[in-house]
Amino acid sequence: MFLALAYFGCDQSQVQRYLTGKSVAQSRLSLLFNAVAKVPMQFTILLVGAVVFVFFTFEKPPLLFHPQNLERLRTAPEFRALQNRFDEAFEQRRQAARELLEQERHGKGAAEAGGRQRYREAQARLEEARKDSQRLVARMEGTSQASDANYIFLSFVTRYMPAGVVGLVMAAIFAAAMSTISAEINSLATVSVIDVYKPYLKKQASDWHYLNASRAATVFWGAYAVVTAEYGKSLGSLIEAVNMVGSLFYGGLLGVFVLAFFFPRVGGTAAFLAVLAGEAAIFAAHIDGRISFLWYNVLGCLVVVVTGVLLSRLGGNSGGPVRSAL
Repeated sequence: MFLALAYFGCDQSQVQRYLTGKSVAQSRLSLLFNAVAKVPMQFTILLVGAVVFVFFTFEKPPLLFHPQNLERLRTAPEFRALQNRFDEAFEQRRQAARELLEQERHGKGAAEAGGRQRYREAQARLEEARKDSQRLVARMEGTSQASDANYIFLSFVTRYMPAGVVGLVMAAIFAAAMSTISAEINSLATVSVIDVYKPYLKKQASDWHYLNASRAATVFWGAYAVVTAEYGKSLGSLIEAVNMVGSLFYGGLLGVFVLAFFFPRVGGTAAFLAVLAGEAAIFAAHIDGRISFLWYNVLGCLVVVVTGVLLSRLGGNSGGPVRSAL
């Protein structure tokens, strides 16, 4: 909930969606449509993942979904043993799944527990064979890990869908990526110029100068995104990685908005110090590693709100101990 509130309520990419509206009514409609359409869209995305999982329960998947890693693995002497382990575990899992279906049809609840246990054990053996294969590929590449989680859906599309549908899926992926990337880079360039460059580096300049500065910022953030993407392939599931990285900052961002909406007496200095405290708490929790990254959003928001309110009461909206500390 906190992650969704930060993303859909405070994120700059959402701002870009309604800034293009010709009127306030269109901007409101854009926000409402985005909120309403998100529910069936997210349901469809999750449903597709569930359907692909069920499909590969009965149709044998490759040992590794990453095609280059699989070809590299075939050259290793351990490949045949890993493939045999994987095939055996898959057949056991498929048989257990069929037994579960039969038990479900005949309402045999007592026997169902044993079927589920056999399914889980076969699934664990299958996953272990895949992890051993990924570790072997990582050693062959000289890297820390080799993940192919982001290739599962692409492998399903390219192997089992007809040519026309494959083209539509790829077009949709590129369209969504281009829309998201353009909004993010535009937001970063705008913030860089308006909030940093103009007030602190070049206060008095022509509009043409700021336009060129925004173009340079766009090129910089585009290059930064490309370099970051090169490292992102080793982070495992990109959806989880993106949410994890975002959770490092979304909690503090959401806390500032909560202060602005519900605690108007908290001044800018107190809010700034509160964000620093919230980020310190988030990174301390991340280093500690004992809580899930989704809780970073809750922790950061609460720390920012509590710290901001306390500092404002101690030092006031302007001046006093808070300004002295800054």
